[in-house]
Amino acid sequence: MNAEKLRKLNHKSQDDRYFNRELSWLAFNFRVLEESRRSRTPLLDRCRFLAICYSNLDEFFMVRVAGKKRSLRQGSLPGDSPDQLSIPETLARIHEGTKRLVEDIGEIWNNELLPELRAQNIRLEKIDSLDASAQKALAQYYRETVLPVLTPLAVDPAHPFPFLANRRLYLIVVFKPEKDDVPLPPIAFVEVPAVLPRLLPVNTDPNDRVFVMMEDLIATHLGTLFFGMPVTAAYPIRVTRNLDFKLLESQVVDLLSSVQTEVKARDQAEAVRLEYGADILPELKAHLELRLGLTPEDSYAMNCPLSMTDLALHEIPRDDLKFPSFNPRLPPRMNTQRSIFSLIRDEDMLLHHPFESFYAVIELLHTAAWDPDVLAIKQTLYRTSGDSPIIDALILAAEQGKQVTAVVELKARFDENNNITWARRMERAGVHVVYGFVGLKTHCKMTLIVRREDHQLHRYVHLSTGNYNSSTARHYVDIGYITARPAFGEDASLLFNMLTGFNILSRETEAFKPFPSPLQKLVVAPLYLRDELLRLIDREIQAHAETGDGLIFAKMNSLVDGALIDKLYEASRLGVRIRLIVRGICCLRPGAPGLSENIEVMSIIGRFLEHSRIFYFRNKGADDVYLGSADWMPRNMDRRIEVVFPIEDSKAKSRIVEEIIPTYWADTENAWLLQNDGAYTMRSTVEGSKWDSQQKFIEIAREQGIKSLPYDKAIRHDLKRKGRPIVKKIGNRKTAKSED
Repeated sequence: MNAEKLRKLNHKSQDDRYFNRELSWLAFNFRVLEESRRSRTPLLDRCRFLAICYSNLDEFFMVRVAGKKRSLRQGSLPGDSPDQLSIPETLARIHEGTKRLVEDIGEIWNNELLPELRAQNIRLEKIDSLDASAQKALAQYYRETVLPVLTPLAVDPAHPFPFLANRRLYLIVVFKPEKDDVPLPPIAFVEVPAVLPRLLPVNTDPNDRVFVMMEDLIATHLGTLFFGMPVTAAYPIRVTRNLDFKLLESQVVDLLSSVQTEVKARDQAEAVRLEYGADILPELKAHLELRLGLTPEDSYAMNCPLSMTDLALHEIPRDDLKFPSFNPRLPPRMNTQRSIFSLIRDEDMLLHHPFESFYAVIELLHTAAWDPDVLAIKQTLYRTSGDSPIIDALILAAEQGKQVTAVVELKARFDENNNITWARRMERAGVHVVYGFVGLKTHCKMTLIVRREDHQLHRYVHLSTGNYNSSTARHYVDIGYITARPAFGEDASLLFNMLTGFNILSRETEAFKPFPSPLQKLVVAPLYLRDELLRLIDREIQAHAETGDGLIFAKMNSLVDGALIDKLYEASRLGVRIRLIVRGICCLRPGAPGLSENIEVMSIIGRFLEHSRIFYFRNKGADDVYLGSADWMPRNMDRRIEVVFPIEDSKAKSRIVEEIIPTYWADTENAWLLQNDGAYTMRSTVEGSKWDSQQKFIEIAREQGIKSLPYDKAIRHDLKRKGRPIVKKIGNRKTAKSED
């Protein structure tokens, strides 16, 4: 990565105490892109990182850039970043940074990945370079499979300019005009069908894989769509549209209907970006911008395949070109035939995903579903997989006659339709489905199980930093905590009653806000979280004044909130050491003289997506540790229902303080250091040692955990087992350690 590019983007701002939120995000995506050129990353995983970078950019334009454009139209000039850079200036710098990003994408694709793929006998070829037999086979595939699903869209007096759907790949076809002096030749559009594979195999030799791209096959056979029309060229294009819908909350009567209406309206949302093949005719590009309501600053020449996330190169069956497989382990305590409830009664359970299997959570829920002594299950759901064993467990529990409640967040961006679909499926099975609140997103991750034991009711609570999604749990780093502590159960019961009752959690209902918080252990946004975090930082300042060894460690996805940043600055000025791991956006400027000399900021980008949130305060040796669902952003503090919770089990706390935090902070292989000028430097280029925190966690799991069924098989929970544990005792730990 050319760090100078990002240094220039971040250099000037309205307030030099902060970095701009949007430019900090672009710097994050440059770090993701860098993984696609690192030689230590396997080749097909490098292709995967390139696709992730491309997908990230899509979401950035659909949400953040679209929101900025809407605010500008509405006359709101100040931005929402703490640096207060104006929206016009922010958009100009976004355009500058994005141009550099897509240039780097093209350079990596053409000069690094394609040659290395070819060296591994994986080739993407043009059709005219293939032999006659291969061309004939592709032509037959086109006639039989592709042609029936294509729709030519001509543009003429009888056919107006078509609506180009969001993130769909099109070919804009140019025809020879009847006269030479026309300003624009005749054009038409053909959508490249997403229902068919983008990469088409030419041969079956596993040692020499040759592919062509679907758009090339279509372009070769355009004569079958436009009979007799002389085609002169075809260029790929792609439009990104505004998907950042905002409910008019004062007008919402039925949240479900309102969300459904807004999701449907996205189909007609305004365009915010145009991508096009670099060789497109200038007059054609200008015409597209005019018809789409875009300017040249909204258009980007792509010197690589458009819609790169559809290429699916990582799915090519070449395990030697991917990270070595790893089957998550289960905690040693689960190497028993005892009920998971008895294990949790004995001792809290800490789960570090994906190194420790998410199956432990599925086991808990399916055991609860079958257990005749379980009376009720309540759970929050923000994002989950479509064939989720979590949903299966809730439905099974309802069918067994238990009281089951699911608090479903309909406004989970890009998952609205999925959430509506499986919410209705649960309703049909008898689950009480609650759709959260208008104006707030229910982002906390919490499950409550009420069980009858010895003629008394006991509560079991699962809290997590990540979603109840068995698919992403294999790739996201999160921490879950299962406890039977009475205070946690009482708090969870009270919070679920708040979530299913009237909205007293919004800051718009300050009159209902109880002081102090009625919760004993859980810290909840938007009412209490920011205040509690500020209090904890203040307490560490006071502790440092007494002991001289004040220390704060925080790991999160994003750090944007101005009040929390200012409090960290205050703590730094008063001598408290502050270590931050912020994967993505960081508006705090570390190492600035007189402001943040005691603050270090690191970003970790690796094989797995770092998603856990850990907050540690030394507190004169008490080592207070909190986990939670919230980043330190205004949206998490003010517009989301979040839960942050203390770790009170001594073994779990020691594991975080003595193993997890030091392992992260020692990382040199995945770590980037944020400089006080906004540039990021790869730590491995500064320090000689090589330490990969994620690989170390894999080794710890192999050494200490127990092996279970392969993860994909384990999460397809066999309901006929009726809650009996799947874990089998393994006498030879070395065998469990060596196999994956």
